[in-house]
Formats: sequence, structure tokens, C-alpha cells
Amino acid sequence: MTDARLRRGRGSLAVSFFVQGVTFALLVTRIPAIQDRYGISDGLLPAFLAAVPILAGVASVVTEKVVARVGPAVVLRWAQPFVLLALLAVGMGDALWQAALALGLFGLAVGALDASMNMLGVSLQRAYGRSIMLGFHASYSFGGIAGASLAWVGAHWHLSLFVSYLPVVAVLLPVAFVGSRWYVAGGAGPVAEETGENKGSGVAFKLLLPLCLVMSFAYIGDSTVSNWSAKYLQDVLGSSEELATVPYNAYMVTTLLGRAVGDFGVRRFGAGTVVRAGAVLAALGFACVAVAPGAWAGIAGFTVLGLGLSVIVPQTFAAAGRLFPGASDAAVARLNVFNYVGFLVGSPLVGALGDAWSYRGAMLVPMVLVLVTVVYATSFGSREARYGGGHERPRTVDVG
Repeated sequence: MTDARLRRGRGSLAVSFFVQGVTFALLVTRIPAIQDRYGISDGLLPAFLAAVPILAGVASVVTEKVVARVGPAVVLRWAQPFVLLALLAVGMGDALWQAALALGLFGLAVGALDASMNMLGVSLQRAYGRSIMLGFHASYSFGGIAGASLAWVGAHWHLSLFVSYLPVVAVLLPVAFVGSRWYVAGGAGPVAEETGENKGSGVAFKLLLPLCLVMSFAYIGDSTVSNWSAKYLQDVLGSSEELATVPYNAYMVTTLLGRAVGDFGVRRFGAGTVVRAGAVLAALGFACVAVAPGAWAGIAGFTVLGLGLSVIVPQTFAAAGRLFPGASDAAVARLNVFNYVGFLVGSPLVGALGDAWSYRGAMLVPMVLVLVTVVYATSFGSREARYGGGHERPRTVDVG
């Protein structure tokens, strides 16, 4: 595969991550507005939030089978436009069943999109021979910042959801579809020697399990920010609806910063060290949120939290690719399910604890769970395993 084709594939995949960041941010930062539009009660809201990751997990499992026939590029090419159209549908209805249908379609499409997108990222990283996975997720974070900013504009000017979503979808839909022409799978590259339980094309679940737990804990933390930061600022810290869109934006800014420099950190110190540092920072962020005396202090906590969580998920996908080089697509698809397990557990858990106890106390649960990641950091490889495939290629063959 030529260097030029790899560069085009890397660029087009980065665009896909960016588009998904915009799309997801536009959904989660307007949850209060969605709740108001459809008259969803506080008691029913966790059920609506839980349905999305459940369906996404189902779609991720199905995607493992589909990509074995058509490849992840084909799945991603069609899943991304579907996600954008589902977002638009969320803003169009006015009845509960319409909200349920639109969010259900969004969940199914997101499951296929997330799995196929990370499959391509892992395979391209192997072809590059150095850590680039964090860069893709940095593009997602950049998209999240753009999406949260657009959500702030919609809240500030009191725009309806449909009016907020329509111009964004109209711009991003052709961008995503045209960009999909250059998707490529990285194919063969430097891989770790297969020995023992990871030898061959199968995926040994007990080897994958520590990474599955790390993925779940990270997304419990991420879902807490995505689904509850706006309500936390409004209901607990007394902010306006407009200011309530800021925590997710601040979170995405530091997530972007962490991921922008994360690949360099992995190359220098190794994935395990970077993941440990990220887990400690994330726990500190949750502690700050839990004790925040006001809105701006809460925003500061979410900011620190983003810097810590930013490195964990991309390196978890990369570690799965390293553990199972002969079956990385299957490993990524199965690992991706635990992305949604984290969302499924995190959203109702925080909501239930908030209602039964306090939302401040609820923030301590993801704090403890993300700290457990430190225990599993050895699953990310030794310091020498710095890109996810066991070693780096010499700089003379870097392709971008």
C-alpha cells in the first residue's frame, strides 16, 4: 500500500471521527431540550438514555459479522449518514414514540459506526507502525467542541432542535459521504509475535477481559459527563440553561488537548504509564465536581476530568489490536460493546444515586471506578510496546 493512499485514508478517517464528535455532542448537550420537547419525565429519562447504548451494543456485535464479509470501510460509509439523519429525526417529532424511534435508530447506527471506525483506526496504526490512534480520537474531540458550541448557540438563541440540527446535517452529510471514498484498511504491518492464548485468529476473552473492564469504567465516566453534566450544573449548581452547555465543551477541549499530545506520550513513556496518569487525573476531576461550590468550579472539575479520560479509550482499542493482531476487527467489535456497557451502567447509576442520595455523592462512584484502571494498566503492554503492535517502525518509513 502506498504512502499516499495511507495518508488519504488517515485524513478521511479523521474527518469521520470529527463528524461523529459533532453529531454526538449535538445530541447529548441538548438532552434538557429534548426532554422538554417530548415531555419526558425525570423518572423516564434514564430509560430513554439507556436504550441508545443497548441498541448500539447489539449493532456492534452484528458489525463483527458484517465486516467479515464486506470490510469495515463499507459499514462506516453507510452508517455515518444514517447517524446524521437519525439526529435530525430527534429534532423533528413531538410525541414520545417518535423520540423513542429516533433515538433507537440513532443507537443502532452509532454501534455500527463506532465499531467500524475504530477497526479502521487500529489497522491504520498497524500499517503506520507508530501510535496514531489518539490523533483520530482528538479529531472526535475537536468535533465535540464544535458540536457543543453549536448547541450553545441553539440554547442561547432559543432555537428549536430541528432548526439547530438541520444546517449541521446539511453540511456534514455530503462531507462524510464524499470523504468515505478514501477509507482504507491498513492491512498488514508490524505486529507482536503471537504466542500462547492469542495465537491464531481467535479472540480469547480472558485476555480481553481487563481491557473490557477498563473500557466500561472509562465510559461510565464519559457518560456521566455526556448525560448529566448539563443537568448537574442546572439542578445542583444553579446555572442557567445556556451555561449548562459549557461543561461538555470544556471537557471536550481538554480531551482534545490530551489526545493531541497523547501519541507522543505513548511513544516516549509507553501506553501503560500514560493510562495510569490519565486515570489519576480523571479521578481528581470527579472529586472536584463532587465538592464544587458553584457552576464555574464544577466546570473546572469537568475540565480536569477530560484531560484524564482522554487517553484511556484510544489506548484500550490499540491494546486490543496488539493482543489479537490476527483478529483485530473481532477484538475491537467485542471491546466496543463495553463502551455501551459503560454508558448503560453509568447513566442510570448516576441518575438513581442522584435521586436516592445526592448528585454530588453520585460523582464519587465513577471516581472510584476510573481509579481501578490503574490496576489494569499492565494490560496495555510494556514500555517497549509503544504503538499497539509491539514495536515502532524506523522513522525513515513514517508515512505522515
